[in-house]
Amino acid sequence: MTIDQPGMALALRSVIPVWVLVAIGAVLVGFLTPPAEYGTWIPIVLAGGTLATFCAQLATEEKVGFVNRVMASLGGSVVILGLASAILGLIALSTN
Repeated sequence: MTIDQPGMALALRSVIPVWVLVAIGAVLVGFLTPPAEYGTWIPIVLAGGTLATFCAQLATEEKVGFVNRVMASLGGSVVILGLASAILGLIALSTN
């Protein structure tokens, strides 16, 4: 089994920026919203990450590996937001 280097480079260039965007969105939710509204804004960040994923993937104009790149991008976004939700949930519990 070999690794397709150009495909891997394309995946990194189109997936990691979405992860960074989602992480920034989670941090902004933590700083800009009251703890009672964390659960409202995290799904909105995921929706934005989903839109950013499709924009980034369609901008590459590369059909090969599209599903894998979308899956990696959205899967990573869900993991990032899951961790952020756990941390924000603990913060919300400690403030009450």
